[in-house]
Amino acid sequence: MSKSANPKSQKPALSPSGEYSDYIARALATIGGHLSIGRGGATLYFERGWLSGCHPERIKAEAIAAGLPVIDSREVPFEAVYALAVRGPMIAVGQPSGNPPYHALSYAPLTVVAEAYRTAGAEVFNLPAAPAREEEEG
Repeated sequence: MSKSANPKSQKPALSPSGEYSDYIARALATIGGHLSIGRGGATLYFERGWLSGCHPERIKAEAIAAGLPVIDSREVPFEAVYALAVRGPMIAVGQPSGNPPYHALSYAPLTVVAEAYRTAGAEVFNLPAAPAREEEEG
């Protein structure tokens, strides 16, 4: 019998290969540097650019082990990802973020966008969840 080729059943490698270590180090040194994994693949954002076409599971394992923020939205419903990508702010990578309120075509801190993806059901690594906001009494 052959093993299943279903990529959703594969787990990140237990021992990162170091294949992306130089790029991950650059992302760690960049404000807003992070790894984003979605239906289109994996993209590592650093400095004022990005590296795409990475092997999603290998770079995910390396990034998590290095402490780099990772947002994996592959399991989030398409409609939710679409709404966040089109209507939500962009992550400020290697540049200052704008001021709230954040909207489409504005730049927000990584933590703001990551929390929106986490709320939609994405896996978010190496960024603590935002504290729950208490309902205001009125």
